[in-house]
Amino acid sequence: MKANELKAGLKRRPYRFQIFKDIGGRPFAFTAGFSFALLFIVWSALSYTESVNPVFLPTPDKVFVEMFKMLGTGEYWHHIGISVFRVSAGFLLACIIGIPIGIFAGTFKYGEAFVEPPMEFIRYMPAVAFIPLIMVWAGIGEWAKILLIFIGCFFQLVLMVADNTRRVSQDLLQASFTLGAGRWKAIETVLIPAIQPQLMHTLRLILGWAWTYLVVAELVAVNSGLGYAIMKAQRFLNTDQIFVGIIVIGLLGLISDRIFAFLNRRLFPWA
Repeated sequence: MKANELKAGLKRRPYRFQIFKDIGGRPFAFTAGFSFALLFIVWSALSYTESVNPVFLPTPDKVFVEMFKMLGTGEYWHHIGISVFRVSAGFLLACIIGIPIGIFAGTFKYGEAFVEPPMEFIRYMPAVAFIPLIMVWAGIGEWAKILLIFIGCFFQLVLMVADNTRRVSQDLLQASFTLGAGRWKAIETVLIPAIQPQLMHTLRLILGWAWTYLVVAELVAVNSGLGYAIMKAQRFLNTDQIFVGIIVIGLLGLISDRIFAFLNRRLFPWA
C-alpha cells in the first residue's frame, strides 16, 4: 500500500521543465539574473587568473572603471546620441516603407508573387556588400549610415510582416464579409488590427537587427558614433574601451527591447 502511495506521489510531483509551462515572474527573474551572473563569473575567472592575455581580455573592474570615466564625458554621450539617431532613422524608414509592402504581400496572392521572390533573393545578400553602392548613391554623409541600417532591416521586415498577415484567421475575414464589409473595409477593420500584437513582436526583433548593423554602418567614413569609438580603440589595442562600447550598445539594445515588450503588454494585453 505504501509503495503504491509513494508511486502516486512521484507521479503527481510537477516537473521543473515542462513544455510551455509558465514558471512565474520571480523564478524567471532569478534564472535570468543567474545567467548574467554566470557570464560575469566566467569573465572574471578568465581575466583575473590571466588565462587569457590581459591585452585581449581586461578584468571587469578595469572595464567598469573605464566605462564610468567615458560616460562622464560629453564626447561619449555625443557618440551615443548620434548612434541612437542612426539606428532610429534606419529602423523607422524600414518600417514606413516595409510594413505596407509586407501587408500587401501577405494579403494578396498577386502581391506575394510580385514582392516575395525578389525579397527572398536580396535578403541573402550581406548588407556590407552594399557599402560601395551606398557611397556612390548617398555619399559619405549621414544618409549612407542610415541607408545601410535600412537595407539590413527592410527585406527581413517585409517577409516577416507578410507572414504575420497570412496567419490571421480566415474565419475573421469571412465573418466581416458576412456582415457586409468590403475588401478594403475588411483589411482596415479586421486584418490590420489582428496583426498588431504579432507585428509589435516582429518590430522588436527587427530593432535588434538594426543595432547589430550599427557598427558596420559606422565604418563608412565617420568621426562619431559608438562604432567609430570602438574602431578607434581597436587601433590602439584599448580593449577595455572596446568592451565599454560593446556593453553600451548591448544596454541600449536591451532598453529598446524592453520598451517594445512593455508597449506590447500594455497595448495588447490579450495577446
